[in-house]
Amino acid sequence: MSGLRRRLRISALLLTATALLAAGCGGGGSASSPNAGGLEKAELNIGMLPLPEVAPIQIAIDKGFFKAEGLTVKPQIIQGGAAAVPDLLSGKLDILHSNYVSAISVVAKGVGKLKVIGEAWTAKPGNFAIMVKKGSPITKVSDLKGKKVGVNTLNNVVTLTVSALLKTNGLTPEDVTFVEQPFPQMAGALEGGQVDAGFMPEPFHQIAASKNGAVLLAEPFAGPTADFPIAGYMVSEQFAKENPKTVAAFQRALLKATEVAISNSAEVDTALTKYTKIDKATADLMVLGGFSTTVNETRLQRVADLMLEFKYLPQKFDVKQMMHTPSAS
Repeated sequence: MSGLRRRLRISALLLTATALLAAGCGGGGSASSPNAGGLEKAELNIGMLPLPEVAPIQIAIDKGFFKAEGLTVKPQIIQGGAAAVPDLLSGKLDILHSNYVSAISVVAKGVGKLKVIGEAWTAKPGNFAIMVKKGSPITKVSDLKGKKVGVNTLNNVVTLTVSALLKTNGLTPEDVTFVEQPFPQMAGALEGGQVDAGFMPEPFHQIAASKNGAVLLAEPFAGPTADFPIAGYMVSEQFAKENPKTVAAFQRALLKATEVAISNSAEVDTALTKYTKIDKATADLMVLGGFSTTVNETRLQRVADLMLEFKYLPQKFDVKQMMHTPSAS
């Protein structure tokens, strides 16, 4: 009898072990399980600018969308996409929020291979502004000839956009001097005379207007740059190849959060106060609407074509090579 009990106990242990092994394997997981199939990397470091366009990242953290996918996302505030590219390529960052001009430049120059796995923002009226000081003699874009224009970094989406605006007003980029100023310091630089006009995203142009009386000179995204794709979320090509399930999980969570941001501005206002220095009153005044749920190849090609026009690129660049194609697994 004791031998029978021993055989039954061994059989039970074997069945339990088999069940545990099956649960840990990719093929045996439930489709609704956060770690179904097993993520290659569950903890992600994402570099991002403290701008409204990345509100879905905070929303996805707060609402548990990342957690539901088995992910822990750790945001790291960066100064600019171009400056953070080396950290992405080295693996210090897993995902990078970057303007498309910087990202395309990296790939076109052979510095690294990047894949766009999500879109962050497409410019809408009121999202950005070129401001001048109260009482400035500059009242129209053509008055900028010989003046200093503040931009956050040189040779990026801001300078490209201003260049297109200058062209439509009879000027060239060489007619102005671009001066680097971080967005949070742009209003002070304008007030102090370091720049004659400043390119500002929201909420900085609202703050400049309310605190210093700064005046709107022009909407930068109009005409050839209307509905212009501004920024997206990038990974290195190597990361995309080695972590297809992780990338897919991030995309699912980001999509849910972006849909929340589009449908409920109050959720965006709440998110902004957590990763920026924007107060609730300012957040309530902001003009939102640029959140995007899809990466459109045709729309993104507009960026590369404009870069070619203003000699940011030596030859035509096909953005197809930057489009992320999910693996069949």
